[in-house]
Amino acid sequence: MVRWEPGAPERLRAAAMELFSEAGYEQATVAQIAQRAGVTERTFYRYFSDKREVLFAGSSELQRRMVDAVAAAAPTADPARLVAVALEALASMFPAERRAFARWRNAVLASEPALQERELLKLAALKQALCAALTDHGVEGVKAAVAAESAIGVFHVGFAHWIADGEERDLAELQREALAALRAVVMWV
Repeated sequence: MVRWEPGAPERLRAAAMELFSEAGYEQATVAQIAQRAGVTERTFYRYFSDKREVLFAGSSELQRRMVDAVAAAAPTADPARLVAVALEALASMFPAERRAFARWRNAVLASEPALQERELLKLAALKQALCAALTDHGVEGVKAAVAAESAIGVFHVGFAHWIADGEERDLAELQREALAALRAVVMWV
């Protein structure tokens, strides 16, 4: 087993996704993932705390980028501009080369209710962090909450379209489309 070969996190992700697809998420073990990736279990735990983290690693970076983008926005930016900045930051985390993994990940999540729950918790944490960032930027409480809720909804809808079979447009474009749809719906109210 070659432990020093570069790219261990990527090999572990690929091995995990293959095993999750073949055997099912619950049946795949850390030992099997490590063996398939050509590393030891100890190496697995150097990168991931458990097999769920293969699917959710990067959540804190996603949140950090979004919050940092809002914090760096012009002090005079209105809530709509801050939402756009937050969405741009989220989209930047998902270049085209991540789409195949995201589609694979979505299939695994769809097969496990506990993973779906974890995904919802991740989105809730994003929403709370965005609401706090908006409030810190001077957006009033209710407006910050509505803006954060709307932004994460737009992200979720855009992401679902981004991973759909046959979709090739980038996430930023799909989020702009979802945001335009939200604006059209709000105008009806």
